[in-house]
Formats: sequence, C-alpha cells, structure tokens
Amino acid sequence: MKIKDIMSRNVVTVGLDDTLGLVKEIFDHSKFHHLLAMEGGELLGVVSDRDLFKALSPNIGTNVETYKDAATLNKRVHQIMSRKPKILREDATIDMAIDLFNEHAISCIPILSHDDRLVGILSWRDILRSLRGHSDEVS
Repeated sequence: MKIKDIMSRNVVTVGLDDTLGLVKEIFDHSKFHHLLAMEGGELLGVVSDRDLFKALSPNIGTNVETYKDAATLNKRVHQIMSRKPKILREDATIDMAIDLFNEHAISCIPILSHDDRLVGILSWRDILRSLRGHSDEVS
C-alpha cells in the first residue's frame, strides 16, 4: 500500500516568523499535532505540539502568569522547529514510512510530490488507523 492512500492531505503550515501564540491558537482549536514550517513554498521544518509545550511557560493562562511567562508566546517558529525534516514522496510505501519512523525519533513525515510540492503529512497514527481498517476488511 502507498502512503498517498492513507496520508492526511489537510496540512496546516506556518511561517518561520509566526509567533508561538499563533501556533498555540492553532493547536488549541484543532485535533492534529504537527504544523509544517514553510517559506517561499519550501518545507523547512516541523513544529509538534510537544515542541510548543516545551517552549512555553507552564504558567500561561493561570492566575500566577507573569509578564515573562506571557512573553514566551512571542517566540518565533524558527526558534523551536525541528529543521531538515525527514520526508517521503507520495509514491512511497507504508513499509518505507515505518522504517523511517523506527530509524529516527520522529512522529510525522511530510509528504512531497516529485516536484517538491507539499502534498500531505503522515503520522504513525495514520498507519495504525490504516492497519486497523485493513484488519477489519480481512476479518
């Protein structure tokens, strides 16, 4: 099976100079866990919800929040993103994706077309959903 059959095509991107406040807002109102950092149509990094949690003060939104805590929302995407993300092409197989997940400590794989356009994103959850669906078909 090809990853283009199971990847998410609904990809949300952010710019390198977007604030962590914007990133937090996106994550707070969505069910996904990764944003792709793009500039000039080129994929430059990945920001996960875990990257965001590590970068923000745990006091944000609490009654003990200080100005310094709130200032962490003004950090920029390029300051916390993972650079040079591991990618796959849309015609790659699920086995290739599993190998990439196992070989590197990553939780998503951006999917590019052969002309380097971003066409989707694949998480380990997408693979599990696919395997679960496939086992239901076989049973």
